[in-house]
Amino acid sequence: MKHAAKPLNRGSHILSVGAYQPAREVSNAEICERIDSSDEWIRRRSGISTRRWAGADETVADMGVQAGSRALTTAGLEGGSVDTLLVSTVTHPYQTPAAAPEIAERLGMRSVPAFDVSAACAGFGYCVALADCAIRAGDAQCVMVVAAEKLTDITDPDDRTSAFLFADGAGAVVVSATSAPGHYGIGPVAWGSDGSRLSVVGQQPSWAAFHPDNPGPRPALRMRGQELYRWAVSELTKVCTRAVTAAGVDLSELSAFIPHQANARITDALAKALGIPGHVVCAHDIEHSGNTSSASIPLAMEHLLSTGAVRSGDLALLLGFGAGLTYAALVVELP
Repeated sequence: MKHAAKPLNRGSHILSVGAYQPAREVSNAEICERIDSSDEWIRRRSGISTRRWAGADETVADMGVQAGSRALTTAGLEGGSVDTLLVSTVTHPYQTPAAAPEIAERLGMRSVPAFDVSAACAGFGYCVALADCAIRAGDAQCVMVVAAEKLTDITDPDDRTSAFLFADGAGAVVVSATSAPGHYGIGPVAWGSDGSRLSVVGQQPSWAAFHPDNPGPRPALRMRGQELYRWAVSELTKVCTRAVTAAGVDLSELSAFIPHQANARITDALAKALGIPGHVVCAHDIEHSGNTSSASIPLAMEHLLSTGAVRSGDLALLLGFGAGLTYAALVVELP
């Protein structure tokens, strides 16, 4: 890829990917025990047939450690080789401390900068872009990005509009400086936010409003699905086009389109609106993974690679979008 926007003759690439999903598989039939719906309706509406839920004692950090460990093993590295850790999550149950220092310690990363990024379903893209920036600036050589979410902690199981969507899991990548001068395995990011649409996706009510004097309903994710769909199809095609143009490639050069697994209908509509060529593999990991927020892109990436649908070195367009509304798109060489 060519990168006119890169200020230094120094690039980065994704060296490896690791994925973790909890053991418990939850069918649509089980979901329908709490809501007035059906397996057929859920499949048609979202593309989901099953999803994974974490156990009661399984934490965001636990899942992040599992995914990070697998990414390290695939890369042939020890934790001590990583000099920065970025964790994307909106479901770590503590306001502070962040999940990142715990994950770093458990993976054997000593005294590294480690912090959480809260950018909802766009968080993985935000973190990959930050990792690339840190490496190009000379502030890091090897960065791990972990995206870990336990959405079942903030899902209302009785909400017919969203209970069937959300799931748990974690994905991780190792981002490393490239050895070849002028080689860039991660393209410039096209990212941003639209705070005028804060209420489209988010937790309601806030935790500040949930207290003993006025307990009300427990805060849970709420979504205006049709509004999100319309915004995604109309606005995110422009974001993807910016990312592809900035990377200096054509859509025909892509091997994969890996968007956030929000809804199969959104994925299909985006691919059609963008004019994704027929030979490009479009990730539909949502069918058996559900919507895992920021973890969905690395989970889908690992699945495509492990099943042989794509190969190392292929170009993929990544697109994350979610509450905020936040968004991030970038073209990468697959590990």
